[in-house]
Amino acid sequence: MLISYNGLLDLIYNNIINADVENVNSSSIDITLGNRLLVESQPFDPNNRVVDISDKDQCITTVEWFGANGEPFILLPGECVLASSMETFNLPNHISAEYKLKSSMARNFLEHLNAGWCDAGWHGSKLTLEFKNMNQYHALVIRPGMKIGQVVFFNHESVPDEKSYAVRGQYNGDQSVQKSKGVK
Repeated sequence: MLISYNGLLDLIYNNIINADVENVNSSSIDITLGNRLLVESQPFDPNNRVVDISDKDQCITTVEWFGANGEPFILLPGECVLASSMETFNLPNHISAEYKLKSSMARNFLEHLNAGWCDAGWHGSKLTLEFKNMNQYHALVIRPGMKIGQVVFFNHESVPDEKSYAVRGQYNGDQSVQKSKGVK
């Protein structure tokens, strides 16, 4: 069952998410952008552009800190970045969540690449977000702390402990943006 306003406030008061109560909507909580990005960079060897994701290879990225002095990050047309939420999640075994891009971001052709599911038991972690500027001619400005999306929460039958993401997940405890850790 989708959790709505009063239940969302309970999630904050019970430290399931450390969001600002001002960011609670009727059936979602607005998520804000952290201050660290992983930005795709060109490999040293121009012939080394193949990434075997089944072998846990990773795209080459550089770390970008931004916003410390109020400076934004300029996301160029076609550019992809990994970012993270400011909020930390501590989902119990009976609550799952899903990230959705805010419509105002999508209407400026910022795309989230559809990896926003948060399994029951995922805990101690900030959400890693995958963004792409879909514009052909316009760069987009992003800043730490800006409302970048929203999360909806679902209350469901409790997952057995041995099947919980708390036991099986590889992204628990991540306090910043993370590259792929590969498919288990």
